[in-house]
Amino acid sequence: MGDIGGLRSRLPYLVDLGVDAVWITPWYPSPMADGGYDVSDHRDIDPRYGTLADADALLAEAHERGLRLVVDLVANHTSAEHPWFRAALAGGREAPERAHYFFRDGRDGGQAPPNDWISAFGGPAWTRVTEPDGRPGQWYLHLFAPEQPDLDWDHPAVRAEFDDVVRFWLDRGVDGIRVDAAPAMAKVPGLPDAGHAADATFDSAGWVDNPHWDVDAVHEVFRRWRRIADGYDGDRLFVSEAVVRGPERLSRYVRPDELHTTFNFDYLRAPWDARALHAAVDGTLAALAPVGAPATWVLSSHDETRHLTRFGRASSGAATMGFDALGAPVDLALGRRRARAAALLTLALPGGAYLYQGEELGLPEVEDLPEEALQDPTWERSGRTARGRDGCRVPLPWSGERPPFGFGPGAGQPWLPQPPSWRDLAVAAQRDAPASTLSLYRSALRLRRELLAEEPLSWLDLGDDVLAFDRGRALRCVVNLSARPVPLGGLGRPLLTSEDVGADLPPDTAAWLAPG
Repeated sequence: MGDIGGLRSRLPYLVDLGVDAVWITPWYPSPMADGGYDVSDHRDIDPRYGTLADADALLAEAHERGLRLVVDLVANHTSAEHPWFRAALAGGREAPERAHYFFRDGRDGGQAPPNDWISAFGGPAWTRVTEPDGRPGQWYLHLFAPEQPDLDWDHPAVRAEFDDVVRFWLDRGVDGIRVDAAPAMAKVPGLPDAGHAADATFDSAGWVDNPHWDVDAVHEVFRRWRRIADGYDGDRLFVSEAVVRGPERLSRYVRPDELHTTFNFDYLRAPWDARALHAAVDGTLAALAPVGAPATWVLSSHDETRHLTRFGRASSGAATMGFDALGAPVDLALGRRRARAAALLTLALPGGAYLYQGEELGLPEVEDLPEEALQDPTWERSGRTARGRDGCRVPLPWSGERPPFGFGPGAGQPWLPQPPSWRDLAVAAQRDAPASTLSLYRSALRLRRELLAEEPLSWLDLGDDVLAFDRGRALRCVVNLSARPVPLGGLGRPLLTSEDVGADLPPDTAAWLAPG
């Protein structure tokens, strides 16, 4: 699966790539029912990955190399193996730990769930427990997998516990905390029905006034944490994962006394379409300006189909939690052109950018993982109709001619099998190739650091299906999403292009230019 020692060994690669910080998904002790997002102890390291001493060494070495480190905080839920939840089950209805979670009596004499809420992984958001005397008992809430019971953030002990967890990691010197499933951490009192249809999917980007998502009370939690972080020396960053309805709702998470930045899912899920991308950029900047927060931009993550594959489909937008057009025809050559162009678009925008591991190598989604290898809970929860997110989580290829391509010390397959075709996409195969995707990312990150800081964005009109803008006088970005070439004459001196270009910018190609 990889470990902290492996991360330490790859720090030189990250420095060479040109990134500023590393976000590490949960490394806490976990039964791994959901890739580590089911945490049984928020103050330790899972033995699969190493020890707290290893984490401290990674942090020190990252800082020595000029890299910052962001850890992932899962605070909406715990693992079902967490001591609190185990005590809640063992103690029966009167166990005080049940108040830390949402234990409720069912409807219809206990036979039906307490309400109609649904899980992000499919199916209802409630599971009935067997009480210590062997009889069917109460139900508990889990907006994700049954192994991830939701915490009740109205309980003072829950708030105090996570105040201490935040301090624990800030005291160790981490530079930032990414808040997982931030909108889930407050529920409307009384837990009323949401009005979900029987076949509803977890479409939080479309919900309005939902009783279990983006409830206004959640912001009280973030204000608490911001006050804690502001008491530390140096820059400490909070970033939220908040899939909510539109940029205005998103901006509430980054008000001046709350979190600092937030992932931008409107941009991530936009199709390869000039109008959609233009609207996502304008909507983001307009919503964040009143609260003074910087934008962030992201093309892929551990929860969505890799954008290279999406951009090669007729329907190129991303859906929630991997519920998209798996199996639809894919033109990988087209997807690769568009992904390279999208990289230059993204890295030219004002604010921060998150690169999902492997996109700098041009990795596609692995869509043919054998069923026995699938581990995402979405697979089982959907009745084996949605394969979930495993295809974007396959470990990186580093070197060599065959799997595991230098991932780990042995010759066996890693936790998800890599396709043999990744031989040509390995780091070693791309490192010294000027036209490789890795070289494109390295060049773009170097130029971004040299040229761009606070320069404003101003759009240029080069016609429909062309995105063009200036970042002050430092850089001009032109992205051709049309089916025709776009003349570059008079627009500036080329600095970097996603493909070889001449006098014209071909379709699905981007160029960075020095204006004037």
